[in-house]
Amino acid sequence: MKVALVHDWLVTLRGGERVLEALCELFPDADVYTLIHQPGTMPPAIENRRIYTSFLQHIPGIHTRYRHFLPLFPRAIESFHLEGYELVLSSSHCVAKGIRKPPGAKHLSYIHAPMRYMWDLFDDYFGPGRASLPVRTAALAVRPWLQRWDRRTAAGVDRFLANSRNIATKIRRFWDREAGVVHPPVDLERFCASSLEGTGRGGYFLWLGAFAPYKRLDMALEAFRNLDTPLWVVGSGQEAAKLTSGPLPPHIRFLGNVSDAEVPALYRDARALLFTGEEDFGLTPLEAQATGRPVIAYAKGGVLETVTSRTGLFFSEQTPAALAATVRQFDTWEATFRPEEARAQALGFSKAVFQRGIMAEVEALLGSRASSGSVQP
Repeated sequence: MKVALVHDWLVTLRGGERVLEALCELFPDADVYTLIHQPGTMPPAIENRRIYTSFLQHIPGIHTRYRHFLPLFPRAIESFHLEGYELVLSSSHCVAKGIRKPPGAKHLSYIHAPMRYMWDLFDDYFGPGRASLPVRTAALAVRPWLQRWDRRTAAGVDRFLANSRNIATKIRRFWDREAGVVHPPVDLERFCASSLEGTGRGGYFLWLGAFAPYKRLDMALEAFRNLDTPLWVVGSGQEAAKLTSGPLPPHIRFLGNVSDAEVPALYRDARALLFTGEEDFGLTPLEAQATGRPVIAYAKGGVLETVTSRTGLFFSEQTPAALAATVRQFDTWEATFRPEEARAQALGFSKAVFQRGIMAEVEALLGSRASSGSVQP
């Protein structure tokens, strides 16, 4: 069984790339196809194999400016020729699912999200105050075309998998297709390695992620301006200059990007993780729970599938006032929290569970060929 793995781009190591890493381990002889690749940014399971890139790879500065070339992404993903492959497995949050499969092959597409910036989160990226007038005008111009392309290429996928029930609903709404659900894996070995004794002793609340508009770090910063409690922020991204330019009180700290080795301790010593955006799924709440820490989350999206009333607190309005009120409520709720319950919640999202789910879907798609053992890694 010759397998092609397709991913949008390989520039930063985030949740989607962790999923690709698990797929690479599952199919160790598969080739990887992606729009662009910045060598050295991915774990060995991805880097140590054949990686094919599109014509976008040759544009100077593409690894930092790739978002500006969004209108070229459909043409770039369709430029690949996959003759000889029997299974195409795409990992898509943008255009990867639009790759053209060769005759006789099957295409299983794992969807992290439909193209969110062209569908339900358009205003979060390109609304007034989010983008300049020229950028907003250009986005409005290409949006109908990109939506048509997105719907059309969905017809070329044999079977869809969603990373959550939340995304399965969006696949049905935007593409009129049904999708199974296989939740992404959390690296339990990495986050469950330490004891639960002494967790939360750092006394700070933690916000960790990419500085993207929909993640609403701006809301967390505004809420904590009026709270006399420490907030530590880890990450960077497209809104970094905007979010870090103004004066902030001393109890709010920006740590920038930190190494993978530092992240588990940051979770472990935090009182709670703040999860302020509406996420498709969201791995950070599971990582926090795996270290034995609770989550304060906006009650919408994939987090409703990973955090329970015993392992976190929810706020229903995406406003600084609602978040601040929940943080104050946390002072009382914290006394009832049990770290072992949070870790137990995370254990249901292991890499082994994810890989078994993927193989079951591959076997269902390929039928008798898969059941005979020809696709076993």
